[in-house]
Amino acid sequence: MLNANYIIGLVDGEGSFTAYVRRKVGSKENKRRVRVEPKFYLKLIEDDKSILYELKKYFGCGHVYFQKDSRRNHKDCYRYEVTKRKDIIEKIIPFFLANNLKLSSKTKDFKIFCQIMEKIKNNSHLTDSGLLKIAKLKAKMH
Repeated sequence: MLNANYIIGLVDGEGSFTAYVRRKVGSKENKRRVRVEPKFYLKLIEDDKSILYELKKYFGCGHVYFQKDSRRNHKDCYRYEVTKRKDIIEKIIPFFLANNLKLSSKTKDFKIFCQIMEKIKNNSHLTDSGLLKIAKLKAKMH
């Protein structure tokens, strides 16, 4: 059912490339080893969750989660997420490098996401200065 063009359309409309900075730069509290959490995800309404399971099968990685939405006039959703760095580097990024996104805003976020992943690969995220650079890149994302 899924092909590259279909996936590009889905991600352009409902997908996201992001990274969460989990510790405030310079803070001495909560000294966790992992301070930056990169994430690729796509969210669809519950009626379309089978597409998310197809994505998981297509990429061979990630997880599908239920996401409750209690806002008025909104339906519950399901979310396909890839957070494992190895999967992002070896499967997600190569797919989107080979298959261009169509929306300029999504393309911009993807390019920044790639820069963040490069910094993570180089262990820049383990220093305060590297973490600050990643936080500044993250701030440029949509």
